[in-house]
Amino acid sequence: LFTPHFVSKHSLSSSSFSSFIILSHPQSDKKCSLFNIGSNSWCEVSIYFPRILSSPLSSNLLSSSNGLLCFAIPRSSCFVVYNLLAKSLRRVNFPACLFDYESLTLVSTDNGFKLFVSSSAGSSNQALVYSSTVCSWRRFEGSTQILSESCHQKGVFYNGCLFFTTLEPFHVVYFHLESGIWEGSTAVLPRDLTFVRVASDGYQKLYLIAGVGTSGISRSIKIWELRKDEDQGADYWVEVETLPEMVCRKFVSVCYHNYEHVYCFWHKGLICLCCYTWPEMLYFKVSRGTWHWLPK
Repeated sequence: LFTPHFVSKHSLSSSSFSSFIILSHPQSDKKCSLFNIGSNSWCEVSIYFPRILSSPLSSNLLSSSNGLLCFAIPRSSCFVVYNLLAKSLRRVNFPACLFDYESLTLVSTDNGFKLFVSSSAGSSNQALVYSSTVCSWRRFEGSTQILSESCHQKGVFYNGCLFFTTLEPFHVVYFHLESGIWEGSTAVLPRDLTFVRVASDGYQKLYLIAGVGTSGISRSIKIWELRKDEDQGADYWVEVETLPEMVCRKFVSVCYHNYEHVYCFWHKGLICLCCYTWPEMLYFKVSRGTWHWLPK
């Protein structure tokens, strides 16, 4: 995606390569809405996928990363990683027959991509990692039960690891993609949390987005940044932002305090916050410290 020829061919302007957020709907098979960050506007386009990706696409779309989309094709016993702009695909066969999995996260890198899959087939809990550079799976035994009920929130890639949040009691845990080791974050979480999510720019910053309140009701939503004490060598969370009160009221009202529907992700300097049951997206522009609703 980042070769000069590809950028010059697909760029909407000669000075920069535009980035998009894709919004899809189960009842709209071939038409997606693209939000152009540069022009702050929506445009509808018809997208034609390979025949192997039969409709409805949204039912088997599992994860996305930097322009790559990962689908599950159970009838063909494979995953398909599709480059939407280059219109090329990679078929990745399931690591086992009758493969059952709970969660999948796609991570794209400068030289390829990785697939992280958690599975609890039979009595064992295991994680499997596919690397496109060697075209093979690696299997790691260990506990992945923490992910079984957090399927809406994919892993967040940061500093070579995938970070996840658990249900109550809340914790932040991470998985080393190379070694397959699970660890728990030593940074103490803030008090009185009602839900917890994480987002990251990939390498430099990791953010915690969480509701704060009592009895499971969020009175405010805050953002913290993970930092390291150079003297002590310990990680800790620093509060960097609070959602304005009126905006917070609207967001928690559309969630009906069912925070399992809340989803967060990072996109080009934006921390995006949305709800699966409401077709609006809220985002925080980190560089300016401002909150905005995406135009309808």
